[in-house]
Amino acid sequence: MSPAFDITATPYHRFSFERRGRVLTAYIDSPHPVNGVDALMHAELARIFTDLQRDNLSDIIILSGKGRAFCAGGDFDWFDEQIENPAQFRDIAWEAKRIVLSLLDMEKPILCRLNGAAAGLGATIALLCDMIIAVDTAKIGDPHVKVGLVAGDGGALIWPQLIGYAKAKELLMTGDLLTAEEAQSLGLINYAVPAEALDAKVQELIDKLQSNPRFAVRWTKTVTNIPLRALAAQMMDASIGWETVSNTQKDRKEAVAAFKEKRPPKFTGE
Repeated sequence: MSPAFDITATPYHRFSFERRGRVLTAYIDSPHPVNGVDALMHAELARIFTDLQRDNLSDIIILSGKGRAFCAGGDFDWFDEQIENPAQFRDIAWEAKRIVLSLLDMEKPILCRLNGAAAGLGATIALLCDMIIAVDTAKIGDPHVKVGLVAGDGGALIWPQLIGYAKAKELLMTGDLLTAEEAQSLGLINYAVPAEALDAKVQELIDKLQSNPRFAVRWTKTVTNIPLRALAAQMMDASIGWETVSNTQKDRKEAVAAFKEKRPPKFTGE
């Protein structure tokens, strides 16, 4: 038997945890008003899914966000640091791969309780979960292109697998956001429900999972994820490489500046 491991006793600064029996909820819990990803959160995302798998006291994981958003993608102050010092972007490439691969490697079922907006990396993390139950007021999308980046940290991997290449390329190349109800109609997420019904719907699915033998459920997930894991192994080095290159472009700097200054961007194509 593996040594006892309790993730709630492990230091995390951008996540908090709550147990109810053998169900563990991990909350993205940041000082940022919409749970934006900073360097510390990115580093913790690279190890949390391994730790959630190792946690001996849980069989099912819920991933949610504290506050009004699930995770609205990269923090713009962190973007500025990456633009001024591209080595920062290069140095998080390994973390970016581990976030995707460790989430796909998990055997335990992980349900995304999408309590609010999910964008960029936040959307990728949500969509890599096994089931996504969203509040119907949530927005979801991957607007990497709008901030001058390639959607390389998992978006180009998972979106086409869920909704097909034509629609996925439209959304990834425009950066448009979807409502939760639009996302459900496309098959991007499982359910969009009113806020007052969110927890009940999550619990309904948990009850169904718990009514089945634990390892039959886990290993069904494992074999279902084999093609996704293989695709991730094929894609992630190149996709993160292209994203790293896009961080050095002049239009990347202009996109971030324009967003922060609340003005239309003036792109040069460079």
